Amino acid sequence: MKRLAGLAAAFLLLATVPLLRGQEANQQPAADQASATKPTSKDSSIPQLQQRDTRYRLAAGDSFDVSFELSPEFNQTLTVQPDGFVTLKEVGDLKVEGQTVPELTQTLRTAYGKILNDPMISVSLKDFEKPYFFADGQVARPGKYEMRGTVTLAEAVAIAGGFTESAKHSQVLLFRRVDDQWVSAKIFNVKAMQKAGDLHEDPTLHPGDLVVVPKNALSKIKAFLPSTGVGAYSQIYAPH
Repeated sequence: MKRLAGLAAAFLLLATVPLLRGQEANQQPAADQASATKPTSKDSSIPQLQQRDTRYRLAAGDSFDVSFELSPEFNQTLTVQPDGFVTLKEVGDLKVEGQTVPELTQTLRTAYGKILNDPMISVSLKDFEKPYFFADGQVARPGKYEMRGTVTLAEAVAIAGGFTESAKHSQVLLFRRVDDQWVSAKIFNVKAMQKAGDLHEDPTLHPGDLVVVPKNALSKIKAFLPSTGVGAYSQIYAPH
């Protein structure tokens, strides 16, 4: 009896294996189809925010010194022209706008490698545009400001003189260029952050960002109110 029971168990096990393999085969295409139809995290039709690059990139008006260790006669100081080009000794025009210093150094080595044997070149920035941001709207001093170190949205408002009495603190706009065709826009409730004393959501500005503070509801209708009724309306339409 024990022998028969063992043979029966073995038979059932052998009969089950093809069924399991069939299920795995049926599940595999479904898994492949799911992975094929699963949306990717990056859609080419949706603009993606550029990663912040810590290296400075050359812009029109920047100037830099080029030094040749073994051929000092080629030493020169260059300024990036409005079209992004510079004119090199014995080489001619070369576009360098948008390059970092390491990239520029390699570009120059490649260009001069046509007339010099393995040129040893060093580049040092001489004059360049400092990082900046713009503040506009209901701030005391709208304008362009240099960024000295890390600057957050709330700090940018303070640098621009703070909010005016007609500012809408709860809907401060932050515009950031994504590329030549797209600009991202986000709204931040600076009033809530300051009231809660929690600035963890206070975003860090990137060079070129634009901060815009809109008007509150009262300031939009104040011009049409009688002077005797302004006090009453001020209680109803408190600045947001």
